[in-house]
Amino acid sequence: MELIHRNLAIGIHDALQETFFEKNKYADKVIERLLKAHRKWGSQDRAVVSEIFYNIIRWKKRLEYYMGEGVKPTNIYKLMIAYLLWSKTNYKKFEEFDGIKIADILTKLKKNTVPTKAIEHSIPEWLAETLEKELGSGWEKEMHALNEQAATVLRANSLKTTPKELISDLSDEGVVAYTVRNYPDAVQLEEKKNVFLTTAFKEGLFEVQDASSQKIGYFLDVKEGQRVVDACAGAGGKTLHLAALMGNKGQIVALDIFEWKLAELKRRAKRAGAHNIETRMISDNKVIKRLHDKVDRLLIDAPCSGLGVLKRNPDSKWKIDQDFIDRIKKEQQQILQDYSKMLKVGGKMVYATCSILPSENNLQVEEFLKNNAGYKMVKDDKVMPSQGYDGFYMALIERVS
Repeated sequence: MELIHRNLAIGIHDALQETFFEKNKYADKVIERLLKAHRKWGSQDRAVVSEIFYNIIRWKKRLEYYMGEGVKPTNIYKLMIAYLLWSKTNYKKFEEFDGIKIADILTKLKKNTVPTKAIEHSIPEWLAETLEKELGSGWEKEMHALNEQAATVLRANSLKTTPKELISDLSDEGVVAYTVRNYPDAVQLEEKKNVFLTTAFKEGLFEVQDASSQKIGYFLDVKEGQRVVDACAGAGGKTLHLAALMGNKGQIVALDIFEWKLAELKRRAKRAGAHNIETRMISDNKVIKRLHDKVDRLLIDAPCSGLGVLKRNPDSKWKIDQDFIDRIKKEQQQILQDYSKMLKVGGKMVYATCSILPSENNLQVEEFLKNNAGYKMVKDDKVMPSQGYDGFYMALIERVS
C-alpha cells in the first residue's frame, strides 16, 4: 500500500472533511460518491483510497493523540500524515503536506504507548466506559475485532441459485469466493471486489449480507404459506432472505417509516425474483393496528446503536453519544410493545439488533416479558464481533395467549 498520486491524497482529504464535518454525511455514501466522480481511477487506486479513508476514520482518536490535537477542517492533511507514518505507508511529499511538523508525531510513535484504553482502541471515552460497564473485561477483545476490516459476505439467493453455483459464476467473472461453514447461504469473497458490476448481481443471484445478519432469517423459523411481517424492513436485506426461505409462497408485509427505503426494497425484490413481498409505509398507528392478531411471524430488526457493525460503519462511533443510546433504548421498548400486538396467539417474533450491549438486547427482552404475560422466550442468541463477523443479538419470542 502506497500513496504516490496527489489526486488520490486530495480525494481522501475531501472525503474525510465531508464525513467528519458535514451533517448527516456517512462514510459509505461519501466514498461511493468520490469513486463515482473519479471513474478514471484504476482498481488499485480505488483500493488505496478506500483503505486509507476507512482506516483514518477507524483510528481517528489514536491519530489525534499522535498529532497532539483534535481533528479540525484545517488540519486533515496532518491527520493523514499521522496515519501514513503510524501505518508505515510509503507516500510522496505533496505540496499539501508542506509545513506539517512531523518530529512530534515521530517522537510519540517511537514511545509505542498510548495513555488510555479509549485512545488505544480509538473510541470516545464515554464509549469505553459504557462497553466496560456492560461487557466487563471482554470489551477490549470485542473492540479489537471491531477495528478490523469487515469481510465481504454474499447471500446466495436460493430462489435462483445455490452457493456452489454462485461461486462458479463469480469465478467466471474473476471473483474468487468460498462457502462459509454453518451458514447455508453464505459465500465469502477472497478479497474486496466491486461485485455490483458482475452479471451475477444484475441477474439477482445474490445480495451482499453479512453472515451474522443471515442467521436472523433462519431464527424466525418461517414456513411456506405464512403471513410474515418485517416491521423495520429498511431497504430489505432480511426481507429478501425471508422471501427466499419461504420459496416465494405466502405473504411478507414489509413496513418502514421511510418511503425511499421501501422503494429501494421493491427494486431489489424485482431483481431477486421475490414476488411475495408487499410494502407499506408506516404513516400512522393505523397501519400497525390493521395487522393486530393477524400475523404468523414478525421480525423486529430494531433501530439500535449499531455498535456490532463498527467494522463496516466506523464513522458511527463518532456520530453517536450516550444520550442517543438512552433515547434508542426507549424507542426499542416502545416498538416491542406496539408491534408485538400484530402476532396471532401461537405466532412467533424475533427481536434483533446489531448491537453488542446487553441493555439493548436481552435486558430489553426481559423488560418486555416482565410487562407482557402473554409472551414467552423460546430462545436467544448473541453473535459477538470476535467470532469473525458482525455483532448481532436475536431473541425468538412466542405469543402464548
